[in-house]
Parts: sequence; structure tokens; C-alpha cells
Amino acid sequence: MNMVIVDATGHIVGRLASVLAKRLLNGEEVVVLNAEKAIITGRKSVVFEEYRARHHRGSTASRMRGIGPNYPRRPDMILRRTISRMMPYQQPRGRTALKRLRVYLSVPEDYKEKPMETIEVAKRPPQGPYVSLGEISRLLGSKFEGAR
Repeated sequence: MNMVIVDATGHIVGRLASVLAKRLLNGEEVVVLNAEKAIITGRKSVVFEEYRARHHRGSTASRMRGIGPNYPRRPDMILRRTISRMMPYQQPRGRTALKRLRVYLSVPEDYKEKPMETIEVAKRPPQGPYVSLGEISRLLGSKFEGAR
């Protein structure tokens, strides 16, 4: 099986997710590092308000019963959820493809010496406003241990 290690630093979340979802469906094993450094384009206030609205959606009673969508706070889980929503999850091939995905905050010891790949289509040229996933997570109240 072909294993790909991707450094998410400076990559746009949506573009990165679509490329990685396709590669997972094609049978590759994907490891994403530095999830907290992936970025979302747009003004900070607009992007944060959108994520906060998603996170707080639904009544308290429905959330207590475990009904409704789960919107994570941690950056690695936000990225994983974004990738998973771009795959056919109801079909067995989408479910098995998602099992081949690993998303990490920063770089674990196992992957320090291994070569990392960048996705050129998802890399962002430096212009316009953007927000990192780590910043959004902190604003949502996450207490993840990542590089600041």
C-alpha cells in the first residue's frame, strides 16, 4: 500500500481535503501532520462566526441526547471531518477509505525523519486575509496541546 505524508502548514483546508479525499478513495494511506497550521481564507470574524454557529447549532436537549451533527473543536478533528464529508460515507468504500486517514497535531516522533509532501494545488499564495485552524480551535474553546 502506498503511504503519503502531507505537511498541512499553509494549505487551504477545503482544497487540501478534496485532494486527500480523492487519494484515499484511490487506495492510498494518508498521514496529515501540522493540522493546526492549515488555513481557511476569509476575514477572521466571518470565519469564526461561521464555525461558532455550526458548533452551537441545535437545541441543548438534542445535543444532550446525542442527536445531530458533531462539530469538533480540535484542529485535527476539524480537518478529519472536512475530509470525511468529501467522501461517500454511506458506501463501504468511503468508510474503508476513511480508516486509512491519520491526522496529527504537530509532528509525532515516528514521522520526524520521513519526507513530507506538499500539495501544490492547495498551497496558498500570501495575499488576502486568512485564519489558521489552531486559531479557530482556541476561539471555540479547545485546549489542544499544539505549537503556538
